[in-house]
Amino acid sequence: MLEIKVETENWQHHVRVSAEELDGLVRRIGDDGDRFLVVQRIPDLPDVFAQVWHQAGGAYTVEHRDGAADRHFQATADTPEAVAAALTGWARRQPGWDQDLTWSRLDMGPVQDVPPLDLPEGERAELEERVRETLAGGYATRAELAELAEDYLVTDDRRPVSHEQAIALADRLWLERVAEQATWQGETDPERLTRAFTALQGSGITARENFACCRNCGESEIGAAGDPDARGYVFFHSQCTDSAAAGQGLMLLYGGFDGSSETTEAIGHEIVAALEAVGLHTEWDGDPGRAITVTPLDWRRRLVG
Repeated sequence: MLEIKVETENWQHHVRVSAEELDGLVRRIGDDGDRFLVVQRIPDLPDVFAQVWHQAGGAYTVEHRDGAADRHFQATADTPEAVAAALTGWARRQPGWDQDLTWSRLDMGPVQDVPPLDLPEGERAELEERVRETLAGGYATRAELAELAEDYLVTDDRRPVSHEQAIALADRLWLERVAEQATWQGETDPERLTRAFTALQGSGITARENFACCRNCGESEIGAAGDPDARGYVFFHSQCTDSAAAGQGLMLLYGGFDGSSETTEAIGHEIVAALEAVGLHTEWDGDPGRAITVTPLDWRRRLVG
């Protein structure tokens, strides 16, 4: 699998695709509403991407950017094979991946300086702490972090963080997290959790991570989130994620779709077994009215967005 995320014009997201799947996505684009794709690395890095535009019957326009504005290049290609080969080489960071296309530098215009944040020290610390908490959760994208940074201190008569300042702050803290996770070795507890949830999903239990904002919203929405013939569900919402990232363990909410306590209890036992199978410890007394807690839990979730 390639460590990339591909987004298409029709709002589809494809994470960690194979070279063959990337080739298929390139060949697919061309019709109205599905004419381009953007490729980002995992984890996403600011101003590092490749993208392709293609209108059926015409050539392919390929771009890639490597950070600074003067590192943004464009080329054209006549065939999807040439485009897919270049994107695959880019994704794999292969030396010379770009040599089969003729590139020219795009002039992106002057770079605007972003003024430093003009915040009292207490507000600055509070803002950075909130962004870091969300980063530690591991599910937010850079764009979502920037939106959080821009809106967090807003009041009716004050908007102290501009859009550009928010992006700069989010990117700085994002890169700190990327550097930190580069030191992690082996499979992490959140990756074990994902393995357990994948197994549960395959057994007919709708399993969703970081799903909805609270218990009530999650329980009202989970029925529509999975297969119509699912037997039951398990999820944790964003507040549960925050608690896990703070070292307080992870609360899992679950149930059977037939509404019976017997089914809910059976689903609970299946969840506990799936978690223990991947090496995670749970606390649950078998009561279908009580949540399952995964603890102890070392919450180090690698960034994907």
